[in-house]
Amino acid sequence: MEKIQIVHTNDLHSHFENFPRVARFIEDSRKNSVADDFYLFDIGDAMDRAHPLTEATNGQINISWMNSLHYDAITIGNNEGLGNSHEELEHLYDKANFPVILGNLYDQKTEKLADFAQVSKIFTTKQQTTIGVIGLTAPFILTYPLLKWDIHLVQDILPKSLQAVKDCDVVILLSHLGVSMDRLIASKYPEIDVIIGSHTHHLFPKGEMDNGVLLAAAGKYGQNIGTINLELTNHRVIAKSAFTTKTASLKVLDGDQKWVQAQLDRGNDLLSQRKVANLPHTLSSDYHDKNAIIQEALSAMLEYTGAEAGVLSSGLFLDDLPKGIVTEKNLHDILPHAIHGMKTKMTGDNVWRLVMEMEKNRLYLRTHQQKGMGFRGKIFGELIYRGITVDNKRNVYINGQELRPNQEYTLALLDHYLFVPYFPSIEIAGDNEIMYPKFLRSVFGDYLSKKYPI
Repeated sequence: MEKIQIVHTNDLHSHFENFPRVARFIEDSRKNSVADDFYLFDIGDAMDRAHPLTEATNGQINISWMNSLHYDAITIGNNEGLGNSHEELEHLYDKANFPVILGNLYDQKTEKLADFAQVSKIFTTKQQTTIGVIGLTAPFILTYPLLKWDIHLVQDILPKSLQAVKDCDVVILLSHLGVSMDRLIASKYPEIDVIIGSHTHHLFPKGEMDNGVLLAAAGKYGQNIGTINLELTNHRVIAKSAFTTKTASLKVLDGDQKWVQAQLDRGNDLLSQRKVANLPHTLSSDYHDKNAIIQEALSAMLEYTGAEAGVLSSGLFLDDLPKGIVTEKNLHDILPHAIHGMKTKMTGDNVWRLVMEMEKNRLYLRTHQQKGMGFRGKIFGELIYRGITVDNKRNVYINGQELRPNQEYTLALLDHYLFVPYFPSIEIAGDNEIMYPKFLRSVFGDYLSKKYPI
């Protein structure tokens, strides 16, 4: 009889408040494991630029933390893949002491697998059982090409990845694909022994068995940690099970909060050293204010996109920008979102329909608690137009001129508005150019640095 134990994390999203207890659980599990072999995997979205220290270090603090725990392998999520520029992602794992298992991200220029990645890794246990580990990340086909990556679809790559580990005794997929895709894969590929999932933040407290494939997942933010146990005879799996442990159930030590606060303080200190602009007056997060921050942001977006009109939502801006020196910390505090500018071209009749969608949803969105799609705030907020007016007969005007149905117009929007379900005309009728890699806070910072130089 041979026993293999796996501990796994996923979608940590730089929630440092849970890291001390997660780390101790991992160390204790490794130390106290009664299995013959112990492995540690992460399934992506370990980093999130919403945390100041991740932002300030371009994710290197996350890699350093993972190095300290000696992960055996990881795959990446969209926060690594799309939250970094091409160059930043290329070098994110330069100092990592673990391999990145990822079969479906290719460099557009070389047409080869990303340099930091490998399709598979084969581990050999003390009893000479071979474990083939493969990894895939969610194929965002609209956005990866904007960063000069070629993301391949699961159905094209998975059979090739499985071929690389076909002679292994145990096959494990590190999947940052989401629960629906994991279940689909399980239904089609029973030769996979375990799929460790992520991306959709799903939690399987006791695992899930689909078509003989064990699915495991540990939720989000380090709120749970996953454990998988395999039993083998003659190198063949005869039993497999999974469970999760709630981090909140683990003991808090005296130094934990001090460590968590130190990470926050260090990130804020680093960002505070990077000066951006010198404001002559406070910019208010109140969109009614004569010096409303959203109006300056609209000016920044129109300049950045070259559009003739634009829309932003007030819930994006989490605080005021105070008079005086503005730093990257200030910008990160008010705009922590993973959201990009977008230039949208559409004909006048479609602009009219889009504006009607916005007017229809305005009251609902004003207090709607928005989650996901890159948004890191609380409510969606008020829609604020620049260069767009609507009269009481539902006529729409662009910069004072009534819309012409067949004329093409250019709007400054956000990719967030494409991804949320409230404005379908953007996806249906828009020619949308998402302007990677800069986040909205960087676009705004560039504008302020020119308008209000230090």
